[in-house]
Amino acid sequence: MNPQASSIFIISLLLGTTITISSNHWITAWMGLEINTLAILPLISKSHHPRSIEAATKYFLTQAAASALVLFSSMTNAWYTGQWDITQLTHPTSCLILTSAVA
Repeated sequence: MNPQASSIFIISLLLGTTITISSNHWITAWMGLEINTLAILPLISKSHHPRSIEAATKYFLTQAAASALVLFSSMTNAWYTGQWDITQLTHPTSCLILTSAVA
């Protein structure tokens, strides 16, 4: 892989992690997680070995399912509480869905 491309992916990975950690809103946390997913997929599959391609595909599918659950959890919480703030995750259904997404 090109050194410039590799450094861009690593910087994007750090940016996505920073966005996720420092967010107060569910949508920005989700956006940071998606940046992380898009940055790490080329890094996983850069060796062009069949196992690395398989690992990248499995990671993408798992992360896509978890991302959908995070969005569903935040939407459910916003529906019940009326707030999109991360610190206001009070409904038990939203907590259960978010816990399954993180797991």
